[in-house]
Amino acid sequence: MSLPQPHFSSELFTALRAATLDDWKPYIEHEFVARLGDGTLPKTAFLHYLKQDYVYLHHYARAWALGVVKAATLQETRFCAYIMHGLAHMELPLHVRLCAREGIGEDELFNIREEPENLAYTRYVLDCGQTGDFLDLLTALIPCAHGYGEIGLDLAATATSGTPYQEWIDTYAGADYQGMCHTVGKLFDRAAKDRIGEDFEKSPRWPRLCQIFATASRLEAGFWQMGLKAA
Repeated sequence: MSLPQPHFSSELFTALRAATLDDWKPYIEHEFVARLGDGTLPKTAFLHYLKQDYVYLHHYARAWALGVVKAATLQETRFCAYIMHGLAHMELPLHVRLCAREGIGEDELFNIREEPENLAYTRYVLDCGQTGDFLDLLTALIPCAHGYGEIGLDLAATATSGTPYQEWIDTYAGADYQGMCHTVGKLFDRAAKDRIGEDFEKSPRWPRLCQIFATASRLEAGFWQMGLKAA
């Protein structure tokens, strides 16, 4: 059974998602995600995920900073700076706030030892940017950005009333995060059209873009599974 179409528009994201559904669905439909929604996810698993994701987001911000280096236009540079601002002022504070309630300070978060799944994912994204161009980097970054947007909206519509993870859900379903998804989607499409033309799937680079997108999606699923190890 195919998934419903995503809630925000990007021609290239939609095409890549459709071409790699076998990798996308295990990420979007992971047990960790389902248990966030119904409230059965153990707090230990959620906190383990949050601590690792705090570290992940620092590397994710590094990857967007690399986007500034790889950018070919002033608009691309500005978009990357916008995303970095959102990470610093929306996502990272959410993690700090939620962990602080459990007595975990930001200094402790910053010094958390990275799990192998975290290392694999973050370094893969950075490697895509270092060895490829701006479009390769965005293709590795998009599954995180748009996947969380899709998950947030889906859980906002289906989550069990009273789930202890409502604040997390509300963040990714909220207007600020969804607006960021739309902005990133526009950037993604413009970057692709400038580099490979309007017909993405006929480009010689299409198989490579699918490979990057699928790999990042699998690594996202692995990140959820890492969280469940602490259940």
